[in-house]
Amino acid sequence: MTTALLSGTNRTDLWSGSIIDCDVHANVPSIESLFDYMEPVWVQGTQERGWRGPTGPRYSYPPGATTTARPEWRHDGEEPASRLRMLQSDILDPWQVDRAIVNCYYGIDSLRHPDWAPALARSVNDWIIAEWLDKDPRLAASLVIPARDPIAAAAEIDRVGSHPGFVQVMLPVRSERLYGQRIFYPIYEAATRNNLVVGLQWGGTTEDAPSPTGYSSYYAEQYAAETQVYLAQLTSMVFEGTFQKFPTLRVAVMEGGFSWVPMWGWSMNKKWKGLRRETPWVDRLPLEIVRDHMRFSVAPSDLGTVEESKRIVDWLGSEDLLMFATDYPHLHEDSLEKLLEVVPESMRPKLMSESARDWYRL
Repeated sequence: MTTALLSGTNRTDLWSGSIIDCDVHANVPSIESLFDYMEPVWVQGTQERGWRGPTGPRYSYPPGATTTARPEWRHDGEEPASRLRMLQSDILDPWQVDRAIVNCYYGIDSLRHPDWAPALARSVNDWIIAEWLDKDPRLAASLVIPARDPIAAAAEIDRVGSHPGFVQVMLPVRSERLYGQRIFYPIYEAATRNNLVVGLQWGGTTEDAPSPTGYSSYYAEQYAAETQVYLAQLTSMVFEGTFQKFPTLRVAVMEGGFSWVPMWGWSMNKKWKGLRRETPWVDRLPLEIVRDHMRFSVAPSDLGTVEESKRIVDWLGSEDLLMFATDYPHLHEDSLEKLLEVVPESMRPKLMSESARDWYRL
C-alpha cells in the first residue's frame, strides 16, 4: 500500500496497534509447481499439450505493468508474490502483521473443460494449504473455485471449506453472468454452510466485453473502468435478493476501492424508492443492506484531498465498512498516514484490524 512505509518510516510510528491485512496475493509460479497436488491424469494432459496454465492472470495483471508489482517487491526475475519467503520479508515481518488473508487469482474461470477446471481448483487449494497455510500461522486464505460451474464450485467449497485456514471463497469480479442471479445460489449456499466470506477479486473471464459497451483500446482504460464491473455485480446481488435468500452471507470487496460507495449507495436508494414495487423482497434501503453484508478493502483508496476524503468516510455511514489491505505486491500510490488522518480516531482500530477480525471470524 503505502509510500510512507516503503521509504524507511517505521510502521509503529504510523500505527502501533494490531494489523490484519485482508488482501495479499499468492501467485502460482508455474503449472509445474502444482504437479505434486494434481491427479496424474491432469499432469499427463498438461505435459502432452504443452499447456503453460491459464492466461487469466497475465490478462488481469500484465507482468510488465507498473501496477502489477512494486519495484521493491520484484525478486530477481521470479514471479512476484510466488513464494512464502517473499511475503514474509516484504509484508509479514516488516509490517508486524497479526494475520493476513492470502488471495490467489489463477484464472481457473478461463477454463471451459468441465473436469479440468475443478481439478485445477483442487490442486491450487491443496498448494495453498501445503505451501502457505501450513508454513506460517499468521496466514488465512481464500479458496478458489471453478466459477463458471456453480455446482462444481459448491463441491470444492465443501471439500476444503472446513479447513481452519480457509476463511473466504474467491469470486473474480468479471463473469459471464451477474452474481445476483440464481444460477450462483449453490456457491452462496456452500459458502454460508461453511461459514465463509465470499470475496470479489479483480480479474475474471467474460464472454462479452469487460465494459458496458465494448472493448477498450488500452489497458489503462480497462484498469480505470473496472469499478463499473464491481458496481454491476454488487447492484445485482442487492436487487435480486441475494441477501434476503442468504441472510448470513458476508461479502468482501477487494481491489475495487471504496470512494465510490456513498454515491453508488445514494443512487440505489433513490432508484429503489421509485421502483420498489418491482423488487418487493428488497425490504429496506439498499445502502443499509450494503452496510450489513459488505466490507471493502482500502487498497486502492483513491482518496482526494483530506477534506474531500473525510466527507466520503462520513457518507459511508458506518465505521465498520473498511478493512486494511496492502494488496501485495501491486502498486497503489496510497498513504496509510493520510488514510488514518481522514478516518475518526474511533474508527482506526476497526480499519486496521478489528473489522477484518470480525468479518473473517479470526
